[in-house]
Amino acid sequence: MKTIFSATASLLLIACALCGCAGQPSGPGWITLIDGANGLQNFTQLGSANWTAINGAIQADKKTTAETGILLSKDSYKDLEVYAEFWADEEANSGIYIRVMNQKVVNTRAAYEIQIWDKSPTMATASLMPPAKAAPTFKAAGHWNTMEISARGPHMTVKMNGEPAVDVNDGAFTSGPIALQYNSGTIKFRKVMVRPL
Repeated sequence: MKTIFSATASLLLIACALCGCAGQPSGPGWITLIDGANGLQNFTQLGSANWTAINGAIQADKKTTAETGILLSKDSYKDLEVYAEFWADEEANSGIYIRVMNQKVVNTRAAYEIQIWDKSPTMATASLMPPAKAAPTFKAAGHWNTMEISARGPHMTVKMNGEPAVDVNDGAFTSGPIALQYNSGTIKFRKVMVRPL
């Protein structure tokens, strides 16, 4: 009996590692921006990334200029929660922005970015830029992941696959749309949900 239990527990741990442990949120107030291959209409596209609805996700795997590809939400948010399910390859340089205050040039001089970039030693996956860096042990490549982001006033938290990554206070940026970024590699988003607080 103990052996069967141990084997079952091991399989559950492997499944959590491959798929992310956090459950999809439910309850009042959640707005679904991406659901499988549906949702491009909820964003304004900036830059030259080839965002495409295909195979149950919104994805990008190339751009035609050096400019970063951005999907910018049409609605703005102040205090919010974001839930995202994403897949990245080893070359992916991507991220999720919140409180984008400059909606023409989306970067960390006018928004917070939660990184999806396994290859960066200084801006590792699950880091919030600025101001907090997560441990480089969070890796996204090759499997589906969950990201949970919360911003209540200056207090912001990030969880990666259910594990705490960032807990910080910063008041630089206060409100604005959310955005999905593409810089390189392949990134896929199959679920993006937001709840204004």
